[in-house]
Amino acid sequence: MKRLLALFALLVAPLAVADITPPDVLVKTVSTEVLDIIRKDPEIQRGSTRKTMALVEAKVLPHFDFQRMTALAMGPSWRRATPEQQAQLVDQFRTLLVRTYSSALVAYRDQKLDFKPLRMQNDSEAVVKSEILQPGQQPVPIDYSMEKSGDAWKVYDVAVGGVSLVTTYRDTFNAEVKQGGVDGLIRSLSDKNRQLEASAK
Repeated sequence: MKRLLALFALLVAPLAVADITPPDVLVKTVSTEVLDIIRKDPEIQRGSTRKTMALVEAKVLPHFDFQRMTALAMGPSWRRATPEQQAQLVDQFRTLLVRTYSSALVAYRDQKLDFKPLRMQNDSEAVVKSEILQPGQQPVPIDYSMEKSGDAWKVYDVAVGGVSLVTTYRDTFNAEVKQGGVDGLIRSLSDKNRQLEASAK
């Protein structure tokens, strides 16, 4: 019986690994699907921020590791935050990034995406490189830094035009923490999200 179980495990293990969607295929599939929906949805075409955010929530966010993104953006301050503070930071940063990403998607909805060959860092880290092609203008590079988490690949940073999203927020977060502590940063992010929510269509 033990031999049969061992044999079964050996046969199933490669299948489980093979079922993991490669990072470049994942990014390309999700990006193409989302942009296709945006181009066809009349409410989004009319500028509905709420509809775009709902789309991002459903299709994009499951593939992002917001805990790691927040920790990277916080730097050393992350370790000084309590578990409750960390949870609030992840929630507020996630909300802010959803709005930022949604705005970018709408801005580039009529452009074409070109994906470059996958660059693996190692077995569990990869960078998926793409470009937004704009007629008469230079392409805008978008790089997705990804990590294999369990049985799926997750995005933990996005660089647009060579500028890392995580790094961009790090200086701001450090300044906020220095001035008002971790709670001050949470309040600042919460205030910012409320302002954006009030102005959303």
